Amino acid sequence: MKLGYQTNTWGGVVGHPAGVTSIKDLYYLANGSTEEALKDIAEAGYKGFEIFDGNLMQFKDKKEEFKALLNQYSLELIGVYTGGNFIFPDILEEELLKIEKVAALASELGARHLVVGGGAVRTNGILESDYADLAKALDQVAAIAETYNLIPSYHPHLGTNVEAPDQLDKLMPLTTINLCPDTAHIEAGGGDPVEVIKKYANRIKYIHFKDYHNGEFLPLGEGHQKFDEMIQLLNEFGYDDWITVELDSYDDPKRGAEISRNFLSSFEPAL
Repeated sequence: MKLGYQTNTWGGVVGHPAGVTSIKDLYYLANGSTEEALKDIAEAGYKGFEIFDGNLMQFKDKKEEFKALLNQYSLELIGVYTGGNFIFPDILEEELLKIEKVAALASELGARHLVVGGGAVRTNGILESDYADLAKALDQVAAIAETYNLIPSYHPHLGTNVEAPDQLDKLMPLTTINLCPDTAHIEAGGGDPVEVIKKYANRIKYIHFKDYHNGEFLPLGEGHQKFDEMIQLLNEFGYDDWITVELDSYDDPKRGAEISRNFLSSFEPAL
């Protein structure tokens, strides 16, 4: 297993404002410096990174500059994170075209994974049919990813219609997409990440580690998540891909990355 980090800690999680009036521009965005993030991630001891779709698309006309950053900091582009509403037929085509642009660029720049979150929550509540609609959309996302030789995974997330364990269990039989568990989002949604890893081991091709305590996302080792059990399970199931640490915000992003990397060092050579 190899260790990576998400760049979103540098600047925090926002969104592209153009997306308010144009679905095709509705990207996730970290409002910080990608170059600073890569420098800090490399210095903290990680070998790769995941990036938001909006931050990746900032390099669509500066591909050589992006490749130069990878070389400069000896980092691999693990994957890109994107998302959509996915349950509204009138905008689905626009969402999928956006994701295809992201997948094409990510593939060209050497990414391995396409991670997608979403499934809107309606103003008047979730409809049971939303899960079937989400599943169909995710199958289309998976097909797009595979066209560009990317491994597609769905990331359950707070604020979507798949945040609780029963919601995840409704969705997964309806779609073929892989599962990318975010250990803290699973717990915050009322689940047990250890049990989710056990249950869906054969569909986990990629995973996010994040610690959690009292409603707060934290660097690894500062919460109460059972990463020892998770790593043991991943080894038992033959997992041999990236573990990406994610932390949506932290006052000192580099220090947060270092805390998590130092914590994970205690599990070597199991990693």
